[in-house]
Amino acid sequence: MEAAIIPLHPVEENRFLVIINQGQSLPLFTTTVQAGFPSPASDYSAEPIDLNTYASTHPGSTFLVKVMGDSMIGAHIMPGDLAIVNRDLRATSGMVVLAFVEGGYTIKRLQVKKDAAYLMSENEKYPPIKIDSPEGGLIWGVVVGIHRKF
Repeated sequence: MEAAIIPLHPVEENRFLVIINQGQSLPLFTTTVQAGFPSPASDYSAEPIDLNTYASTHPGSTFLVKVMGDSMIGAHIMPGDLAIVNRDLRATSGMVVLAFVEGGYTIKRLQVKKDAAYLMSENEKYPPIKIDSPEGGLIWGVVVGIHRKF
């Protein structure tokens, strides 16, 4: 089981993220599971699922980043979660993105307006971050999913 390691940012060569293990498959039951009232299981057979393919349509440009802080709890992104980030997708208004702002990385919801782009938290304790020039911030990737351990 081998994991690919990529640099988080070219300037920060000593910080790394681990990509989802490549070529690793887990069994997937062919039936769905009710999260409400239980239903009788019709089929217990399983087929393998590649977590790279499931998490992203672009596994080669997808990586994980550990979430710190509570600014996105309204979007159900909690401290300790692993955000699945895809660098190939074009970020549009309304998407949750990984951005590089003021020398650090942050996960926020992108909101594009006529005057500027805004990085919006999903916690009322945090104000929007206005990005009105390329030097003000950089969208690093689109958050396509979250992995959470119970």
